[in-house]
Amino acid sequence: MQDPGGELPLIKQYRDWLQGSPPEDSPDRSDFFTQAVIVLDTNILLSLYEYTPAAREQVLNALKSVQKQLWLPHQVALEFVRGRHRVIAERAKALKDAPNSLNRQLGEANKAIIGAREFVQGLLIKYARDTQTSDNLASKISSQAIDALLSEWKKELIELVKGLKAHDLAPASMNANDPVLPQVAELFGSNIADPPDPTEVRRRVNEASSYRFPNKIPPGFSDTGKGTPLSAAGDFLLWEEVVLFVAASSERNRLLFVSHDTKEDWYEPEELGRGRRPWPSLASELRTRANAELRIETPGQFYRGVNRFLNAEIADETYEEIDRAAEASKEITITEQEAGHTTPPVELTLSAYEAAGLHVSILSNDLPDLLNTLNWWLIGVTAQLGRRSLFDNEPIVSLAAATRSAMPPDPAWLPGNCLRLGEWPYQSSSWIAPWFAQIVNSTSPTDRRVIQRLAAQQLDSTTPEEG
Repeated sequence: MQDPGGELPLIKQYRDWLQGSPPEDSPDRSDFFTQAVIVLDTNILLSLYEYTPAAREQVLNALKSVQKQLWLPHQVALEFVRGRHRVIAERAKALKDAPNSLNRQLGEANKAIIGAREFVQGLLIKYARDTQTSDNLASKISSQAIDALLSEWKKELIELVKGLKAHDLAPASMNANDPVLPQVAELFGSNIADPPDPTEVRRRVNEASSYRFPNKIPPGFSDTGKGTPLSAAGDFLLWEEVVLFVAASSERNRLLFVSHDTKEDWYEPEELGRGRRPWPSLASELRTRANAELRIETPGQFYRGVNRFLNAEIADETYEEIDRAAEASKEITITEQEAGHTTPPVELTLSAYEAAGLHVSILSNDLPDLLNTLNWWLIGVTAQLGRRSLFDNEPIVSLAAATRSAMPPDPAWLPGNCLRLGEWPYQSSSWIAPWFAQIVNSTSPTDRRVIQRLAAQQLDSTTPEEG
């Protein structure tokens, strides 16, 4: 039987699957900016730390135009307050490592030019037996000549990089001088969720791990195996909170969800004749359980929509920062949590071991988490120290074996004297990651010395220069 409204039952029931990604000129899009519950994912809030102060002020002012519709789920709030120190630490590390990274890239440029010169020399000798021209070329395009040619550019680049230290946000001062947290707290006011009952959280985690994730039901199934079952279920815990909140709302029958995350557990991959789109099953589930319509937007789409429908003033330069932050969030970064549960590509691992001068049998396969962590660290440290060339699309590895600071970065970190005297040079001035200490105590004396030298070089390379 045909629906009284004129829409056939088959088309009505499966309309989410029959439609593409909602266009920006949808007739009802403005309603989502004026009437919907608006939920910002954790990555949207953490991006506020990445913006320049001027851009941050514009973005926060834009969010104030939809302040009455904003709602902060417990899962987002928890991830935000826990993740802000990590974001600032990564920012500080990037700025601290920048001079060394720049020097390494300039060194690689020197090597590339020398390689090109040697290639031409080989052709001259092989096909023309022209040793004189080859020798002249070697004299003209030497490493010293390249350094002299690039010296002014190098000086300017290094000065610019050093000047960026003024834009650093020190992790140690975050508790007293956080530029974002108070403004986010004021933005949401009392529109935040209470923590769910622990029993209910346990039920939701079990549902995610035993039913939804094995059957690839979005969202969050791509996080299977990342960390603990509780941390892996983060996206589903957020989704469940939001669905139940919208279902209980008598005033709102629309949900606008804003996120950088466009992985396959939120977005259905493109196929012949259709581009990528938010999973239709998410919209269907929200309509079934909460009698509400769903729209998912990236931050660039959302802030442009706020500008369009609510006349929020956002400069073109700010949109560029928003888009850059969104793109940067898509880069794969291997942290300690991911490293233990993610096996690196074989070719990348072999390249790192060769660059480090190690055998691949340094650790027993009976310690898979520890072995993965070691392999990722070797991949990261050999790239950081310029011992090998980067692979295409190689992930960023944020993994340190040791650090210098007045206090340990985590209570589990060990003082430098936990390593052997005579092998580790910074016995009284360093803290050692527990996974590294365990690895050192599980390897042969020869391999142990190699990885400790690498760790010391990594520590030296990340120590700020005096002045």
